[in-house]
Amino acid sequence: MATTHYRRRDSAGLRAMQGLTQRLWSPDTSRWHMGELVWHRLQHLGREHEWHISLWEHGGRPVAWAWAQPPGRLDLHLDPAHPGLMDEILRWFNELTPGAARVVTVLDTEPAALQDSLLRHGYRERTTGPFFIHLRHDLDDLPEPSVPEGYTLRPVRGEEDAEARAAVHRAAFSLPGEPSRVVTESYRRIMRAWPYRPELDWLVEAPDGTPAAFCLVWADDLNRAAVLEPVGTDPGHRRLGLASAAILAALRAARRLGATQARVAARGDAGHPSARATYMSVGFQPYARNLPFTRER
Repeated sequence: MATTHYRRRDSAGLRAMQGLTQRLWSPDTSRWHMGELVWHRLQHLGREHEWHISLWEHGGRPVAWAWAQPPGRLDLHLDPAHPGLMDEILRWFNELTPGAARVVTVLDTEPAALQDSLLRHGYRERTTGPFFIHLRHDLDDLPEPSVPEGYTLRPVRGEEDAEARAAVHRAAFSLPGEPSRVVTESYRRIMRAWPYRPELDWLVEAPDGTPAAFCLVWADDLNRAAVLEPVGTDPGHRRLGLASAAILAALRAARRLGATQARVAARGDAGHPSARATYMSVGFQPYARNLPFTRER
């Protein structure tokens, strides 16, 4: 039997990850969209030294990337034409995390070979605790958004709005004793990265001009697919429909740029219903869920 040879490149760059993710995009089986990779890699400053990100090539062409984060988390994207590479990726991850409890997440609609490989390597599906679902929306017949009297809905103007965007993100996502690490400079990095577009980044401002809610959409022009990441509302302005308005405005802008479908991920467990309820209220419907597989030390 012929042996398939792969070349691993460590310290994989963002654009290389995006290129593979865009090439492999499927509306049914892709856990990742090339736009949300920007958010996950750049939202926090100074974290790159914590990560191990590698790219695997076959015949000079990227066929997989894997992203290990401490203490033992692995995310990956694998060309379904190369299922056997999953074993090599898991060996690489295990060598990076000796003695650590590990979790690897895949989408339930991805090829079964990924789950089979995880089981062979001693992982077991975690069936309790938090998990994320994926929801999608065809971008036909989107209603016009509206906000309460006194509020303003507008797209971001550019880097001059980076401070406001970072501030409202922190207001939406900070927890007691655990403030969000999104700051003005990290948001500027996001704004400078491909394929960020200010016309897809929407703000709702309160009557006094302070930012109250937001939605950032990333558009993949090649696949005509968009993803929402992130969406949020300052707790002082919730239950007013502001996030829904920002979502609709951003989706309508994405449709004008050629997108025909959008996707978003939200917590699917019963203890966190609000985000998925917001998405479903504007037309998103669940179609897949993340499956966490764990392996003890």
